[in-house]
Amino acid sequence: MAKVHNSITPELQQFIRDQHLFFVATAPLSAEGHVNLSPKGHDCLRVLSDHQVAYLDMTGSGNETSAHIRENGRITLIWCAFEGPPSILRLYGQGRTVLPADPEWDGLIAQFPTFNSSRQIIMVEVERVQTSCGYAVPLYDYQGERDVLDRYWDAKGVDGGLEAYQREKNTQSIDCLPTPLGERLGAG
Repeated sequence: MAKVHNSITPELQQFIRDQHLFFVATAPLSAEGHVNLSPKGHDCLRVLSDHQVAYLDMTGSGNETSAHIRENGRITLIWCAFEGPPSILRLYGQGRTVLPADPEWDGLIAQFPTFNSSRQIIMVEVERVQTSCGYAVPLYDYQGERDVLDRYWDAKGVDGGLEAYQREKNTQSIDCLPTPLGERLGAG
């Protein structure tokens, strides 16, 4: 049964810390646009207050989330308990992108581990906090984080291709919506 909470309670904050994986969902305004659902691992999310979270977003092959929240702000984060008692947590809110050159970057990035593929921080002002049973979510054993992304950028060299890769892959969504990173790189 779904339950709406007034805030991200201390118990829900602990639930978030205990999970090894969460998902981010966004969509463009256009009905023809593609809905995006992205899995996120690593130690990349922080609860900043009972109505605000932020996650460190790594450089990858797309940048849908940033394009969608630039266009309309809508974002949903979801956690599922794959271990222990069943539970699902959804945070609905308005998102925005913080880039390395933005004034608040230094204060935010200091809260996260160092990753050589850090691209941006997604801030979420949480408007709705909802839990549900999760009875149908299967149990899985956590084996550890993958190191493939870190090894990829270590081999490529952060100075030897990160910005070129971002220019090629991260300046617009698959539906051709511009991203804040693309605008910053002069590609938007």
